[in-house]
Amino acid sequence: MLTTFRGLPAVVWTLFAGTVVNRLGYLVSPFLVFFLAARGVTGAQTTYVLGALGAGNLIGPAVGGLLADRVGRRRTMLIGLVGAAGAQGALFAAPGVATMAAAALLLSAAGATVSPAAYALLADSVDAARRQRAYALFGWGVNLGTAAAGVLGGLLAARGYWLLFAVDAATMLAFAAVVALRIPETRPAPGAPATGTAGTARPTGTGYGVVLRDRLLVALLPLFGVQLFVYSLTEVALPLAIHDSGLSPAVYGAVAAVNAVLVVLLQPLATTLLARLPQLPVQAAGSVLIAVGVALTGVADSILGYALSVVVWSLGEVVVAGIAAALISNLAPADARGRYQGAFQWTWGLARFTALTAGVGLYTTLGPAVLWWSALLAGTSTAAVTLTLRHRIARRTALQLAA
Repeated sequence: MLTTFRGLPAVVWTLFAGTVVNRLGYLVSPFLVFFLAARGVTGAQTTYVLGALGAGNLIGPAVGGLLADRVGRRRTMLIGLVGAAGAQGALFAAPGVATMAAAALLLSAAGATVSPAAYALLADSVDAARRQRAYALFGWGVNLGTAAAGVLGGLLAARGYWLLFAVDAATMLAFAAVVALRIPETRPAPGAPATGTAGTARPTGTGYGVVLRDRLLVALLPLFGVQLFVYSLTEVALPLAIHDSGLSPAVYGAVAAVNAVLVVLLQPLATTLLARLPQLPVQAAGSVLIAVGVALTGVADSILGYALSVVVWSLGEVVVAGIAAALISNLAPADARGRYQGAFQWTWGLARFTALTAGVGLYTTLGPAVLWWSALLAGTSTAAVTLTLRHRIARRTALQLAA
């Protein structure tokens, strides 16, 4: 199974191992709705806390991308991991809705600074031909940890929600130790020339102007954003639907584990087989599967029904693994990889924020059916539009690699 990822450098495997440890404790966010309900926070108040959690995912990637290019990938990851671990305790101890929202904002903002730095570090460490495999391995590590965390979270929640927070914080600190002791700094030297779209050296500055001037990236990110919004509903609206069906938090933990187990078993094989095909069409096909699977949540009302919907969107997740991040990395100048990944992760954060606010709002006001049908339409239509950029991306990537 691991032969799929053979030849990747040691730093990639170290980051993979640290990610597995960290994701073993990914417990608070998936069970936050149930924790809030146990604290007497329901209805609109839940939306406030979840909205704050989503807002942090807008702040963190933008800051993380800048820091990754300015102070380094390694230091940025340490700041985010240690800060998020502290925020776990603040959220658990928060006495009211306002303080819960503030702690949730801090938790997600600190945690979201890590991904741009980690993705930039991977791009620094691996050549373009192997980046999709490196990002797929990173994602595989996420799901290896999540496979255990889904079941573990359900068991721990039944014994006390404080255990979720304690384990989550502990694994973040363990990952921070791995980064501090085993991960080297890979940031290009300040002022190092970067390759532009025409193959000529040009400065990229220190802000996000280099991203906003990239018209191809600006066209691509909103399409990815809509697809990520649809996927984010699996974290937000799925637990609401399970709760409304009268099922326990352990059911959500079990179906989340179904997703993780499928990805763990199928992703290495899928990465090997699909790497031979044009990547953007593969990504579009996977996005359609995710949209269909999410929409099937709307007709589920039992453990079996929810499990079936999870199987469908999990297959889509297997198909798209690592492709979008690799495309973004291949478009980025070398000294702006943190900001390009920050923009991509910001798009992911915006998608989650929209799912946490507008998605939950649609679910609770207009009804679940409106949300599920909207997700199906949005996911399939943006997948089709993404394909129209196929030749522009191929030409741009060829220029970057030739330079």
